[in-house]
Amino acid sequence: MASSPAPTIPVSIGQAIPTVGSPPPTAPISAPAFRLFIARLSDSVRRSLSNRRPWYELVDKSSFSRPESVSEAVVRVRKNVSYFRINYIFFLALVLAFSLLSHPFSLLVLLSLLASWCFLYLFRPSDPPLVIFGRQFSDRETLGGLVVVTVFVVFLTSVGSLLISAFMVGAGLVCAHGAFRMPEDLFLDDQEPGATGSGLLSFLGGAASSAGPAMASRV
Repeated sequence: MASSPAPTIPVSIGQAIPTVGSPPPTAPISAPAFRLFIARLSDSVRRSLSNRRPWYELVDKSSFSRPESVSEAVVRVRKNVSYFRINYIFFLALVLAFSLLSHPFSLLVLLSLLASWCFLYLFRPSDPPLVIFGRQFSDRETLGGLVVVTVFVVFLTSVGSLLISAFMVGAGLVCAHGAFRMPEDLFLDDQEPGATGSGLLSFLGGAASSAGPAMASRV
């Protein structure tokens, strides 16, 4: 008695046939690492700015007085920085932005440097390797070149002096405001424990977690 032929399994054209011992296909990444970094950065900035103190508290004329001594001024600065830290960081960012906008060349150089780090190292896949002018560069060579260029731009050009000058001006204004602003009406005890570690710069944690896998694969 002849046996009936085994039924055939229909296979569509273009469908991959899994082999024995092959790993299961992974789902494609929904968003690139750069978009994930920008999303986390914007979310952290929004949350930090939502926790800032009301601006009218900074300019309340009835709360300003001359400190009687240097030690009192230092105590005032410490308390005001602890209370208005988000507002002060935002003010420093405005001073830095104004300085860069008044010097378009320095702004262009910094944007070019940031773009080089993002697209040549941080968010570029390690495979295939970087090729410039027909020469192949390894990840270590790329990192070394970016570090050298960054040190040259920040410390050996007018860009670095501009950044330092803007930061010093902003910090001086912040210290002057903190020294003349009486903190007696500020509810410093209402702050959450460990709040000093959270603020506008808390996006660094999210940035490190988003860019971490790409950088870890290069080590």
